[in-house]
Amino acid sequence: MTSVFNFTFVPWFRSVAPYIHKFRNQTFVVGLAGEAIAAGKLPNLAQDLAMIQSMGVKIVLVHGFRPQVNEQLKAKGHAPKYSHGIRITDEVALDCAQEAAGQLRYEIEAAFSQGLPNTPMAGSTVRVISGNFITARPVGIVDGVDFQHSGLVRKVDTGGITRVLDMGAMLLLSPFGFSPTGEAFNLTMEEVATSVASALQADKLIFLTEVPGIRTRPDEPESEDNPIDTELPLAVAEKLLAELPAANRPSDTAFYLQHCVKACKSGVERSHIIPFAVDGAILLEVYVHDGIGTMVVDEKLESLREALVDDVGGILQLIEPFEKDGTLVKRSRTEIERDANLYTVVEHDGVIFACAALYPYPEAQTGEMAALTVSPQVQGQGDGEKVLKRIEQRARAAGLQSIFVLTTRTMHWFIKRGFMQVDPEWLPEARKRKYNWDRKSQVLVKKLG
Repeated sequence: MTSVFNFTFVPWFRSVAPYIHKFRNQTFVVGLAGEAIAAGKLPNLAQDLAMIQSMGVKIVLVHGFRPQVNEQLKAKGHAPKYSHGIRITDEVALDCAQEAAGQLRYEIEAAFSQGLPNTPMAGSTVRVISGNFITARPVGIVDGVDFQHSGLVRKVDTGGITRVLDMGAMLLLSPFGFSPTGEAFNLTMEEVATSVASALQADKLIFLTEVPGIRTRPDEPESEDNPIDTELPLAVAEKLLAELPAANRPSDTAFYLQHCVKACKSGVERSHIIPFAVDGAILLEVYVHDGIGTMVVDEKLESLREALVDDVGGILQLIEPFEKDGTLVKRSRTEIERDANLYTVVEHDGVIFACAALYPYPEAQTGEMAALTVSPQVQGQGDGEKVLKRIEQRARAAGLQSIFVLTTRTMHWFIKRGFMQVDPEWLPEARKRKYNWDRKSQVLVKKLG
């Protein structure tokens, strides 16, 4: 049993390491729907956020309180009122909102204070700080509707928030803002989170909601041919948003999507919509390649490009397991640094997932494609094809008429892609002198049209 656990744990932990390094010192703004707290998800979420913070991420947590306020209103015999998707906050609703916010802040602070042995919080010290970091203004009267004590964000105290985060504390914000005259306004969690993420130019805005994500066809139920879109480029998200009806409820597809689009257009590169119903959803979204919900990005995160010297560490980490099992010939860091300009890589969100190098032999008008590697995490998704095509383009641009590979295990993959087996004697003289006859690698050649 232990050996099986080790076999699965070690590769998993290694696969997470690049994300741990990448996100250190980054800022995440997490919008937590009040429904998640009502559903009893707070204890596990607190453990996950504490773990993420312990890995060097700066966290601003903005909680919602829709169901809690409605519960307070119901207890007082007062019906909740909405218009344009915003709560109409009269005096009774404002009192209920203040009571709900106070109670939730205590619950959240208590959740981050737990430290029982044999739990993820053991030994952790999470300092939670909250305060009046949001200046608000009234919504006012819209289409004849007086929203009374409902407000909108006017200003975010970025300096104050940054100082709190630099102290190593987690910042907790309730959906309240205050005017310069001291008047309190009830805000929406979604607007506060979006405004704070935009003002801080946060690295991520993450909504933990009752919505599982955005589907390709939002008017149809989820199915195998209508899955959650794990990544939406900003342009696609904007087009989808324009086609959707106005969002008045959190269950409407456009409700969270409009905030993600707004954040991305304001400089937040990645905005996420993930389901709180899935245990560990935030860990799965942040530390697993494809995530679990929908990420809206203002750029295509996956890029196929020529390698830089800074990519050497990622290339080494990618090819090392294949060198150990004999699939690839071992290359030293010095060699890869020297030849970095010969490599092509597929990079996603700062992590190298595929690579290959082109070593030209211009005297023979051919070139060797070496170290073609695709991470096990993304095998079968076409990254190998992308790298091969780019290597072919680079070879043609260099005036080469063919490319060749040496392989001991993947001959059939190359044959399917137009390579033909030849005798090792075919190799250019310079490469033939370095050929390892004991390894008995197959030599495969592809002519470039």
